[in-house]
Amino acid sequence: MKRIMYIECKDGRLDGSGRIGWVELSRTARSYVYNGKRFNKTKSGYKYNCIEEETGVTYWISGPKKRGGDRLYGGVVEIDEDARVEYWTKIRRLPESVELKQTL
Repeated sequence: MKRIMYIECKDGRLDGSGRIGWVELSRTARSYVYNGKRFNKTKSGYKYNCIEEETGVTYWISGPKKRGGDRLYGGVVEIDEDARVEYWTKIRRLPESVELKQTL
């Protein structure tokens, strides 16, 4: 199953770069695939909930918020081109913003 999710690379920091994009969930929802990378969910982590399988880099992956503001400490979030229309129309319910490639 695929769904639009928020992905933030932590890489040992509290604040990392964030994106909105299509993520494929495993049948058990214990792992995700995004942009060719596999992420395994973890039950414990300080400000992260997934670890990239190949590199061990930590990530926060979650459903996007309907009101925006997905980043813990604020800032710009890039939206993948293939997810942009669905994100603005179905999740944020702001069809007038469909041309925007970023959100705050």
